[in-house]
Amino acid sequence: MKIAFYAPLKAPDHPVPSGDRQMARLLMQALAQGGFDVTLASRLRAFRAEPGPLDDLKRKADAEKTRLKQEWAGSGKPDLWFTYHLYYKAPDLIGPDLAREFEIPYVTAEASYAKRRDLEGWAEAQALIRAAVSLARVNLCFTDRDRPGLESIAPEARFASLAPFIDTTAYENIAASSPGQRLVTVAMMRKGDKFASFAMLAKALLLLIDLPWHLTVIGDGPLRAETIALFDGIPKDRIDWRGELGTDAVRSALAEGALYVWPGCGEAYGMAYLEAEAAGLAVVAQATAGVPAVVHHEKTGLLTREGDVAAYAAAIRALLLDDARRAAYGKAARDFVFEERSLRLAAVKLGLILRGIVS
Repeated sequence: MKIAFYAPLKAPDHPVPSGDRQMARLLMQALAQGGFDVTLASRLRAFRAEPGPLDDLKRKADAEKTRLKQEWAGSGKPDLWFTYHLYYKAPDLIGPDLAREFEIPYVTAEASYAKRRDLEGWAEAQALIRAAVSLARVNLCFTDRDRPGLESIAPEARFASLAPFIDTTAYENIAASSPGQRLVTVAMMRKGDKFASFAMLAKALLLLIDLPWHLTVIGDGPLRAETIALFDGIPKDRIDWRGELGTDAVRSALAEGALYVWPGCGEAYGMAYLEAEAAGLAVVAQATAGVPAVVHHEKTGLLTREGDVAAYAAAIRALLLDDARRAAYGKAARDFVFEERSLRLAAVKLGLILRGIVS
């Protein structure tokens, strides 16, 4: 089965790293491992940071549709179109029209819809989300957070669950074994939820100065200086700012850690949590957004009330001071990812779902 893959927010080979790019890559890997012939259909980035007319993006999308029609005239049309992560800032302007014209199944993964966005200037893009979800043979939901919104706009649509996953093979020989005072976090330094999480982490660590912890921060971005400034009240020798690292170096840094700390403000779920857990790290995060889909409270770590800095600091303190509990959570975290969230398992599930809708 030939699959045309498209990620309107960020193509799998986009130069800027992010969780979206990583999941796009993983989905293509899972499809290939599942026995499908998967091809990246388009690199058109249909992202807008602010609301406004879609005219310019539609013109670019029309050009892409023309290109693909010409390409398919020679090579043959795909058997299925697969769009990953369409939402109000990045709708799919290509796939639905081609799926209708060529009469091929259309599939979405991690689509989302929030009615309030219609009142914020995004009504045109949201209408495209509604149409895409309604058209899809199946909509793959990564967490329970997005499904109710999608069901409200397309009650007759079909939905299936596909939990967030990572490639665990690179973690098979990695297991965190550092002394209990080394904290680790991995995140981009940009405005919005990422900056809010850094701000909360800085406030929490100020409440823990009495403990001899050391924090390793991996990541970079346009707000690097502003992010570092958030931690001005903390002695500089307590924090190691490593910047952006390659995947192997990130895994090595995780293996040096004892506890993964990232509040997770507004996280869809957070690929970095799964990577930390695969390395055997217990996690301290907030019980917010999609985080509970990848961090299980009092099993793979601790989840605290959203926005409660004191509770977040207390959870870090509790695990820093309890080696046995932290180790138990770390082992459970590693087992959870390897046994339930691996690329291999995702490939099998994707294969069953997609073959079921075209048979």
